[in-house]
Amino acid sequence: MSSNNSRREFLKRASALSAAGVAAPWVLNLAAIGEAAAQSSHTDYKALVCVFLYGGNDHGNTLVPFDKATHDTYVQLRGGLVDQGGLATPLGNLQSTLLTPLQALPDGRQYSLAPELQPLVNVFNQERLAVLLNIGTLREATSKNAYSNRTVALPPKLFSHNDQQSVWQASNPEGATSGWGGRIGDQYSPSTFTAVSVSGNAIFLSGAQAVQYQVSTSGSVPVKGIGDGEKLYGSENAAKALKKIIMNTSSVNNFESEYSRVVERSIQADTTLTRALAGAPALVTTFPPTGLAAQLQMVARMISARGGLGVTRQVFFVSMGGFDLHDNLVATHPALLEQVGGALAAFDTAMGELKLSDKVTTFTASEFGRTLTSNGDGSDHGWGSYHFVMGGAVKGKSFYGKAPQLGNGGDDDVGQGRMLPTMAVDQLAATLATWMGVPDDKLRSVVPGITNFPVRDLGLFREKAVSS
Repeated sequence: MSSNNSRREFLKRASALSAAGVAAPWVLNLAAIGEAAAQSSHTDYKALVCVFLYGGNDHGNTLVPFDKATHDTYVQLRGGLVDQGGLATPLGNLQSTLLTPLQALPDGRQYSLAPELQPLVNVFNQERLAVLLNIGTLREATSKNAYSNRTVALPPKLFSHNDQQSVWQASNPEGATSGWGGRIGDQYSPSTFTAVSVSGNAIFLSGAQAVQYQVSTSGSVPVKGIGDGEKLYGSENAAKALKKIIMNTSSVNNFESEYSRVVERSIQADTTLTRALAGAPALVTTFPPTGLAAQLQMVARMISARGGLGVTRQVFFVSMGGFDLHDNLVATHPALLEQVGGALAAFDTAMGELKLSDKVTTFTASEFGRTLTSNGDGSDHGWGSYHFVMGGAVKGKSFYGKAPQLGNGGDDDVGQGRMLPTMAVDQLAATLATWMGVPDDKLRSVVPGITNFPVRDLGLFREKAVSS
């Protein structure tokens, strides 16, 4: 690697950690800087939006069995119905959210969304929402017997929050240096606005070239303390001294000079984004007054302003926490799902308003599902889970994957109702990358482990992307 590239790599990695232990507000924007370059390989526009649910979402009460036989097993595993002191949602509460797919599931299996996800029923029925059954982190296709005998490669540090968050987002445990969202961005001459987080630092968006640009729900995070007449900690002299140091692009110290150029690009990015947002059409869609909805509203605004940002490919990251419900599941989980359902439905409406529904694909993620068995007041760390993929290009009103057989100790259970995934996150990542236009011969650079799976495309989209 050349000395120039070494300096850039050092500064890029350092900037990703800038939010840790730093008091000065101006430095927070350093993690938002990528190499400015035209995305000339594509003339059409496409975007991915990852909605990460931190803590491990309780999938059992998100997508609930509706056919009586499976629901009875679900009730037993969950320690009874909620009005009997258990965790299970009664059948009577699920009729209005029953999902009727275009192709019925085998053996009469049926599912309903949680009542709080009611806004997503119409999105499903209008064929813009698909359900992924039993997806999770896998190194290769794994059977119950292979898992028990350890005859296959298993994901590292299963059931660990930090590690499984990283494996979901990056295909590697905590300490990974790039995520598959960022690696998708790498394929398209990434610019400052290719990989965008509205939720702080996320390994999902880091690539070899793509560096996540962090924004707030109100827009860019401006570099503070170095503008004309500004004060730093109440002192104009301190601001002037800081500006002199960090804007010295002619320094004989190569690292100092490169650092200054990074900050200068940060200032330029703030100006570009502020102008682009101001010049974009105002959205009519009303978003709920929640944190997740505010993040998705900012994503919608940036998509609306894509022309002013000069991008044709973007990957976004939003998130919410609070899903680690070992306790108070019945009291807490419904309100979290209500926020998810309202935010996703509003975002779907906004993409329709922008006439970009078929150009933007949104998907949910969480480090793992949870145990179907009740611990008395909640559920514990699990493995496989249910997730959603949403957008006009999606072959919606459909279930993908194999509906798991419920039962403590069954073929799809590795203990305590922990589902053994039958669909890999790597397969989802490869499918989304292909839709974005990543050619087959580049998939391994995005999802290195995809060669371990015979099926690389889950068939989620109406048409397979053609690379240009």
